[in-house]
Amino acid sequence: MARSATIYRVQLELSHVDRDVYVERQLTVACHPSETIERMLMRILVFGLRYTDGLEFGRGVSATDEPDLWRREGDGRVAEWVEVGQPDGKRLIKASRQSGRCRLFVFGEGARRWRIQHLDDMKIPDNLDVAWIDDEFIAQLALNVERQIRWSMTVSEGTIFLTSGDDTFDTTPELWVGEPLA
Repeated sequence: MARSATIYRVQLELSHVDRDVYVERQLTVACHPSETIERMLMRILVFGLRYTDGLEFGRGVSATDEPDLWRREGDGRVAEWVEVGQPDGKRLIKASRQSGRCRLFVFGEGARRWRIQHLDDMKIPDNLDVAWIDDEFIAQLALNVERQIRWSMTVSEGTIFLTSGDDTFDTTPELWVGEPLA
């Protein structure tokens, strides 16, 4: 019998000083059996980093025709397509053609190698932005993750400050291509 997704409840307090966004959101996030905790946490982190009205999670890793996060226009067109991880370059090109803006947040072992293999040889679309998030930052978040997650996240001058429980972490995404993603 196949394992089912694990459900996480997230309370996210967001103060995005750079974009003048101050909200609190309750999220229900499913972690698919084939998805790592780090990847799920990355999706939540990027939700906070890119938060705007209408931003939604995709259906998950099994929905290969959808991004990890997206925002649609009123007429159904994809305004923003957001991926996390190390997708195939062809997927990025396709996503950039199907959306107003395509954003990728790279993380994980082999991220620098992925950049050389995919990004450095690609004709970069004008609407593609790519940034790297430090693996150690995500690993620290994953150490004590529970099914009830409470994060206080502040973004200021491009740096992410995140408090989870009694611990506070910070990182600054490294822009590889395009416009700043924070």
